[in-house]
Amino acid sequence: MSNSTALSDSDIDFCWNIIGVAGDCTCPKLTAFSHCRNCPVYSATGRHLLERSIPENYRSERTQLLAESRTETENKPEIFSEQSYLPSYALLATETLTVVIFRLQREWLALPSQVFKETTPPSVIHTIPYRSNQILRGLVSIRGELQLCISLTHLLNLEMADTPPQALSPVVYSRMVVVEKAGSGVWVFAVDELYGLHRCHQDELLGTPKGTQATHTYTKGLLKWRDRSVSYLDDELLFHTLSKRVMP
Repeated sequence: MSNSTALSDSDIDFCWNIIGVAGDCTCPKLTAFSHCRNCPVYSATGRHLLERSIPENYRSERTQLLAESRTETENKPEIFSEQSYLPSYALLATETLTVVIFRLQREWLALPSQVFKETTPPSVIHTIPYRSNQILRGLVSIRGELQLCISLTHLLNLEMADTPPQALSPVVYSRMVVVEKAGSGVWVFAVDELYGLHRCHQDELLGTPKGTQATHTYTKGLLKWRDRSVSYLDDELLFHTLSKRVMP
C-alpha cells in the first residue's frame, strides 16, 4: 500500500481489494495495522471519496430516478398490504440482509447486525456458584455492568478443533461480543475471529442440508462468502433458547 493520499480508482482496486483484507492478505502493512481500516491509505481514500466534487448531472439524474420510481408505484393496482404504501426503491432495501460474520472453532457464522451492541477484548469470567456450566460460563464486566457470559460453541454443539484453522487475517484477535434483543436480555460470548459487517440479498440465502451440520437447528440458511459457507443463525430461536435454557 502506498502512503500517497491522492488515490485514483485504479489505486483503490490495487489496494485492499487485491492485497488487503478483501483480497489475498499479502500486503506487508497488515502486520502493522492488522486490518485495512486501520491503515492511513484507507483513511485517506475515504476522505478523498467524501470530499470529491458532485458530478454535474448528479442532482438532476437522482431527481428523475426518484420521480420515475414514485410514478411507477402510484400507477400500479392497489394491493392492501404494508408494502403497497412503499415506493419501489424503498422495497429494495427491505430485501437486503446486513449481518455480522464471525468464527467459532472451524465454523463461520452470522447473526443480524441489529442484535450486536459492541465488541470488547476478552474479559475475566466470574463463575456463578451452582449455576455455571459449559453453556453458562458466568459473569463478565462490560463497561462496569455485569452481564451473563455464555459459550455459543457449546450451545451449538460445535466440534472442537484439534489444530487451529486457517485464519482469514494474518493477525487474529480473540474478542467478546455483546448481543441484545428486546425482551431476551443481554448476552456476551467469545469469538475466535471476527470479520465484521456483510450485506447480501435475501435471495442469496441457501437451504441447509439436513443432518450435515451441528448448527442445523439454529440455522435459517447458508450464505456463500469468500468461497466459504456461512451459517446464518436464527436469532429469534437463539435468544429464546438462551432465555429458557440458561435462565429458566
